[in-house]
Amino acid sequence: MTASEDLYKRARELMPAGVSSPVRAFEPYPRFMRSAKGSRIWDVDGKEYVDYCMAYGPLILGHAPPAISRAVKAALSNGSVFGAPSEQEVLLAEKVRSHYPAGEMMRFVNTGTEATMHAIRLARGFTGKRKIVKVEGGYHGAHDAMLVKAGSGALTYSMPNSLGVLEDLAKHTVLVPYNDPQALRDAIKGAEGDVAAMILEPVLGNVGPVLPKEGYLNEVREITRDSGTLLILDEVITGFRLGLGGAQEMFHVKPDLFTLGKIVGGGYPIGVFAGRKDIMSNISPLGGVYQAGTFSGNPVSVTAGIETIKILEQKGYTSLNRRSERLRKGLRDVLSRASLPYQVSGIGSMFQMFFTDRPIVNWNDARKADAPGFMKMFRALLDEGVYTPPSQFETNFLSMAHRDSDVEFTLAAYERALRGVRG
Repeated sequence: MTASEDLYKRARELMPAGVSSPVRAFEPYPRFMRSAKGSRIWDVDGKEYVDYCMAYGPLILGHAPPAISRAVKAALSNGSVFGAPSEQEVLLAEKVRSHYPAGEMMRFVNTGTEATMHAIRLARGFTGKRKIVKVEGGYHGAHDAMLVKAGSGALTYSMPNSLGVLEDLAKHTVLVPYNDPQALRDAIKGAEGDVAAMILEPVLGNVGPVLPKEGYLNEVREITRDSGTLLILDEVITGFRLGLGGAQEMFHVKPDLFTLGKIVGGGYPIGVFAGRKDIMSNISPLGGVYQAGTFSGNPVSVTAGIETIKILEQKGYTSLNRRSERLRKGLRDVLSRASLPYQVSGIGSMFQMFFTDRPIVNWNDARKADAPGFMKMFRALLDEGVYTPPSQFETNFLSMAHRDSDVEFTLAAYERALRGVRG
């Protein structure tokens, strides 16, 4: 029995499925990790992997970058949490606003889930309206308003897809397909003036990734503005990932509210919701929309975020994105040599291989992919020393710590792993 297998057996007696987040569980047992550095991660049995999970996105500098570790140690020496404001909060807020002009004011929280939850509450409080529009396959955290699935169509009230979510709450979340502006128009019209906001991942990160069609985000912005609907861009994944200004800068779209997480905390817990001053001024104690948190604005997390952004400002994204595109092109070449019609999707330093012969433009396309076949490849990649998220419906990430040699190693591993799938 391996050490991971033994830990899994013990963990199942203590935690549901032996894990603290569901996507970490996979058969026959998850790998329990011991340490990580740069682009590499080691499990408790001593096996080394090139890591493309990268903690699901926050580690754009790689694991344990020395500059961040030094900054965090210095911050810890002054105290781990104050329960009071700190200078570091102000410095990080200034950094964020310098790259995200839409963030006229912001509030720090602890997770992306908190950020989207509070942004939605704020949108309802500001507008006095009840309904929220989201796209099918868009993930905005594990809070009740977002844990819904589609009904019979875009205008059908949603039903919960988690036990414990009240139908009376879920019915106020309306779903539309991604990359379909007309469906959004119809949904807003059908709600008869009761849509507070549309919340949208500009790039669907928990489906693949799935990219927006040309002009889609700008059309969404126009539709929401014309209908008096707030636009919330969920950039928990894409923020500081697609560039210093995230998707807002890349696609030239300015939301009313937006959320950040992952990278903005430099590998430490954080979330941000931000937006127009007239909207954010409704947050308590200035207004009647309540939000609070003991660890919000934690001095360790905001310090790590400041140092991470400084490094990104200095290094830029050219080398990272070039290496990522090299990997995506290499994967397409691997598929061509194997005569497999699968899709490679990605943008910036994000990528995924979809086990389907159809281009992926929305959740309906993605869900038809061969998930069991993908998991077969995933397990083969583990044997080859490549660690990716254990799901067809997650995104892989590169970091600035990945090197050309990692890319070449990975392409060879995929080629061998796909032979088993094809066989």
